Amino acid sequence: MREIALTDPEGVLLEPEGASTGVLVLSGSSGRIETDRCRMLASHGVAAASIRYFGGPGQPDEARLIPLETFDEVLADLHSRYQRLVVLGTSWGAQAALLLGTLHPEIDAVVAISPTYVSWAGLSQERPQRSSWTLRGEQVPFVPFDDEAIEDAVEESHGELPSFCEAYLSALEKYADRVPAATVPVERIAGDVVLVAGGDDALWPSVLSAEAVRRRRTAHDLETIVVTHPDAGHRVVLPGEPVLPLSPRLAWGGSEAADRELGLRAWPEIAALL
Repeated sequence: MREIALTDPEGVLLEPEGASTGVLVLSGSSGRIETDRCRMLASHGVAAASIRYFGGPGQPDEARLIPLETFDEVLADLHSRYQRLVVLGTSWGAQAALLLGTLHPEIDAVVAISPTYVSWAGLSQERPQRSSWTLRGEQVPFVPFDDEAIEDAVEESHGELPSFCEAYLSALEKYADRVPAATVPVERIAGDVVLVAGGDDALWPSVLSAEAVRRRRTAHDLETIVVTHPDAGHRVVLPGEPVLPLSPRLAWGGSEAADRELGLRAWPEIAALL
C-alpha cells in the first residue's frame, strides 16, 4: 500500500494495489485529516483520501465561509485515477458530502454519517452570522444558529457537557423562513446515497435529518438507504476503526457499544457502495 502526502490542500491518500474505487473522507468540525478511517478503508482495497478543508494554509481559520471549490482538485484527481468515486463525510463533513454530491455528477455515491439536511451558519463567535460554505464566491444559503437557545443549553447543563440538539431544533423553527433555501437539494445527487444516524445523537437531530433527506429523494423516485440505531450517538465507529476521544466541550450522546453497533449495521451498506 502506498501512502501519499497531499500538500495543496494538506492531506493524505492511501492507495492499495489494484484499487478501482477512490473515496474522499471528510471529517466533522474537528477539521482533522481522517488518516485512521482512510487506513481502515484502504485495508478493504479502496483508495482513500482525506484533506484539511479549514484551518490550513490559505484556508479559513474556522468552519465558516469554506469554498466548496476546496474539494474540486482532489475529487478530479480521484476521478481520474479510479473507476468509481465516493464521498464519505461525518457531521460537518456530511454537509459537505451532500452538497458536493449535488454539484459533481461524477460522484457515484455519497455516505453521510450523522448528517444534516440543511446548510448551517459557520462555527464562529463572530456576528453577524455567515454561511459555512461559499460557492463561486457567494454564500450558500444557511440556517442561522439560535444564540439564545445555545446559551440556554449551556446554562441548563449545570456544569455537565451541554447538548445542543434542542438548540438546532429551535433554530429550524425560529428561522423557518430560511429553511427552504438552505435545504440541500439532494434530489440532484445522481449517485447512491447512504445515511447513518444515531437515535441518541445529543449534538444535533441527525435521524430527523436523515429522514428528511430520504423523503425529499423519495418524492423524486430516488432510493436512499438510512441506517439507524436508537441508542447510538453522534459518533459512529465503523468496524476496524479505533475509538477516538470525544470532544470535552459538548455532549455527543450514545455509548461506545451502541456507536460501534451502528457502525457494524452500516458497514454492509457502505461496503456495497465501495
